[in-house]
Amino acid sequence: MPRTAAELVGLLELEQLDTDLFRGPQPETVRQRSFGGQVLAQALGAAYRTMPPERVAHSLNAYFLRPGSPASPILYVVEPTRDGRAFSQRRVVGRQNGRPIFSMVCSFHVDEDGLDHADPLPVGVPLPQNCRPAADVLGERSAQTAEFWEAEWGALDVRYATEPASDRPGPAQLQLWIRTESRLPDDPRLHQMVLAYLSDISLLSVSTLTHPVEFMSSRMQAASIDHAMWFHRPARADEWLLYDQTSPSASGGLGFSQGRLFTADGVLAASCAQQGLIRVLDA
Repeated sequence: MPRTAAELVGLLELEQLDTDLFRGPQPETVRQRSFGGQVLAQALGAAYRTMPPERVAHSLNAYFLRPGSPASPILYVVEPTRDGRAFSQRRVVGRQNGRPIFSMVCSFHVDEDGLDHADPLPVGVPLPQNCRPAADVLGERSAQTAEFWEAEWGALDVRYATEPASDRPGPAQLQLWIRTESRLPDDPRLHQMVLAYLSDISLLSVSTLTHPVEFMSSRMQAASIDHAMWFHRPARADEWLLYDQTSPSASGGLGFSQGRLFTADGVLAASCAQQGLIRVLDA
C-alpha cells in the first residue's frame, strides 16, 4: 500500500486512455486483492475527470463485484448518465482482465444555500495526541506485527480513540482519529477521494467486534460487498478526522456497519455505510 501521502496522491492520478476511459495504477502490497478504498477513490477520480469544476460529489453508491488483483491496472469506464441544472450523475465500471470487478453510481451538485443542521461531535473522545497508533494496537491484537500495519497504512496516521474491549462481548463500536501522514495539495476533489479511500479502512471489521473472532484471521472470509458514502461538508483529509463507527446488525454471514467522519472542531463532514461478507470458516 502507499507508504506516504505523496504515494497516495500518485495512486489517485489516473491515465486517460480515451473519452471517458481511464486507467488506475496499483501500489506495491502484500495483499492478495486490491483494497476497496483504493478502487472507490480511483472511481470517484475517474468520474470527476468528466465533471465541470463547479460540481462537487455529494454521494456515491458502489458494489464490489469481484476481487481486484493488485498485479495489473484497473480500467475505469465512465458513463455520463445525466447533466441537469443543479445535479449530474455518473456511472463508473471498473474492469480488470476483461471482466467488471466494480460498479458505482455517483451524484454531483452545484453548491447552494439551504437548511443546515448536523449531529455534534461525540462527547468524551480523547484528543489524537493522547491515543495510541493503530499499528501498535493491531500488532498486539492480530496475527500481524505492528511493522506490517505501519507498512500497509503508511500513508495514513491512524489512532484508536476507543480500543475494542479484549473481553468480548461489548458494543459493536469503534472510534479512530485519522489523517494523511503529511500535507496534501489543496484540491477539494482530491480530499474527497482520500476520504473515500480511508472510509473503507476499518468499517466492515466493526461488525465482528462483539464476536470471539479475529477479523483478518485464517478462520474468517471477509470482503466488502457494497459501500455508500455521502459528502455533507468540505473537509481536509490531511487534518484530524474522527471516524465514528458502529455496526447495528450482523446476520446470515453479512455484517452491516455505519460511519461518520467529523473534523476535529466538530463539523460532520461525511457519512458512510457498508455491508460485507463475514463468513466464519470451519477450523
